[in-house]
Amino acid sequence: MPSPLRLAALALLGTALAVHAAPTAPWTLPPTIADALARANVPQSALALWVQPVDAASPTWGWNPDFGVNPASVFKLATTSAALETLGPAWTWKTGVYVTGPIRSGVLDGSVAIVGSGDPSLVMERVWLLLRQLRDAGVRDIRGDIVLDHTGFAPSARSAADFDNAPSEPYNVLPDALLMNFRSVTLSFQPDPAARVARVTSEPRLAGLAIDATVPLTKGGCGDWRGALRLAASDANRWRFAGAYPASCGARNWPLAYPEPASYESRLVTALWREAGGKISGKVHDGTLPDGATPVFTFESPQLAQVVRDINKFSNNTMAEQLFLTLARNAPPAPPATATDANEAQARAVLVQWLHERLGAAADGIVVVNGSGLARETRISARTLGQLLQSDWNSPIMPELASSLPVNGVDGTLRRSTAIAGRAHLKTGSMRDVVAVAGFVQADSGRRYILVAVINDPNAASARPALDAAIDWVERDPAKAP
Repeated sequence: MPSPLRLAALALLGTALAVHAAPTAPWTLPPTIADALARANVPQSALALWVQPVDAASPTWGWNPDFGVNPASVFKLATTSAALETLGPAWTWKTGVYVTGPIRSGVLDGSVAIVGSGDPSLVMERVWLLLRQLRDAGVRDIRGDIVLDHTGFAPSARSAADFDNAPSEPYNVLPDALLMNFRSVTLSFQPDPAARVARVTSEPRLAGLAIDATVPLTKGGCGDWRGALRLAASDANRWRFAGAYPASCGARNWPLAYPEPASYESRLVTALWREAGGKISGKVHDGTLPDGATPVFTFESPQLAQVVRDINKFSNNTMAEQLFLTLARNAPPAPPATATDANEAQARAVLVQWLHERLGAAADGIVVVNGSGLARETRISARTLGQLLQSDWNSPIMPELASSLPVNGVDGTLRRSTAIAGRAHLKTGSMRDVVAVAGFVQADSGRRYILVAVINDPNAASARPALDAAIDWVERDPAKAP
């Protein structure tokens, strides 16, 4: 029997496909946007658009505003808005560090336990800081184990291959309560023409993983340089190159999700603890907080406002999924500190409830799959997104949310925009058959507008200039348009 989520998505499918129906009267499509769509061979009916002054109760202009469309990563606006409002901009994740025995002269006669709460910011440098703080607490030699407690989130029922059959892509890494460094390894290639090789380094170095230190150089264009390397990375212990690296590529980086995610944190902690000069008699392994363990310190994340900035500026899917599950784990009334097993169904329920509280009946047609928008079934209309943004604009979280959005032509995922630079703060969305922007634009008059533009079409990737045309049109002030 299909799941309720699948049935809801199918129920809206007709609405979503209706994006190719006749445009909504009485608006007409501005010529610059229409021309950009035509050049991309995308029908005007594939565009859903909403433009509204932030201080007005009704739109200035719209196009297919009520059709349910797939917004891709623009959906992160819903997740981050809900988090900023319900948790607060200064909220932090807390990773607990415990010991099971006495510490004397740098020796711990027992084990260390690290208990995750979903912190999305535990990149390699911050894991190193956590372990450094453990050393500063007097622990140099652990005579037991390091236990890694992941029980704050329920194990995901999904596979990293589910979305697009690309499990090695870091954007497909699944959430985890004690997720470290996005469970990824970045390979760096530096050509050495004199030696006729490219030298390979990796960050971070994982215990038990060996990677070829060099790969032969080859001539020719850069092209599909990753394919040319013929990397065999399915073995969690040994990565080899059977191909060559084009010298014309210069220095390049290649981030990859680790093929054995369940062992990633134990390998990383083992390597970093050794690099820090720490000793351990036992092993680093997954487990649960031992009974009677004594807290040593709490390692806090950056404040939520900074994490939201990282999520929206760079459209980080894994961080958005961490935040999504955090909403479930910390939904009011707040669960006890030992609450475990927050799962995606709970997170969907929390976010849907929040959207209904914020938007009322306008939220009825929304289909929530996850917190990142990395799903084919997600649906929301341009009008509803516009109403969410207007609600955000009039809420206390507006400064933090607006500053988290990419600035067109300046930074984040919008730095290549060709519209007038620096005048729009817009979240972007992009995946196969979808491109989108949504956020705030300042017009020539100084007035600020809400802009939502979503294209659902097989040629959507070629229609990005239509989004830039929409930004440019709003920057020139649609209220003054003839």
